[in-house]
Amino acid sequence: MALGALVLFAIKDFPNIPGQPVGPALFPGLIAVGLCITGGLMVFKGLRSREPSAWFAWEDWVHSPRHIVALCVLLASVVFYIVAANDLGFLITGFLMLVAFFKALDVKWGRALLVAFIATWVVHFAFYKLLRVPLPWGILTPWAW
Repeated sequence: MALGALVLFAIKDFPNIPGQPVGPALFPGLIAVGLCITGGLMVFKGLRSREPSAWFAWEDWVHSPRHIVALCVLLASVVFYIVAANDLGFLITGFLMLVAFFKALDVKWGRALLVAFIATWVVHFAFYKLLRVPLPWGILTPWAW
């Protein structure tokens, strides 16, 4: 709930875009409202159950090497995107990230490559063409459309 409230506070000064029905605060605001609602529901459920519980407990996946590798791949891919996206471009970087995710989750090579290729293009189309988010082209700049 605190994170949602913090995001709502942070986006209150986002400017409106003239001629646009939605502004840059829409999606972060929706996510923040969702965080506040789900956080409130969790607090309500915890208070209602009246069962004593620990403030912090490890989940079972923490003891699974496969899941630890997947988490490390996820975190490393975020760093990889920050470092490489401008030089390689969104399409190449996103494709490599998805293939790494799928292989960390033991997806077969053929399916991993196909789904990563299709998903990268769908996400690129949605953000670049429909939402007009300026995604980096990197080394593919000569073929930018």
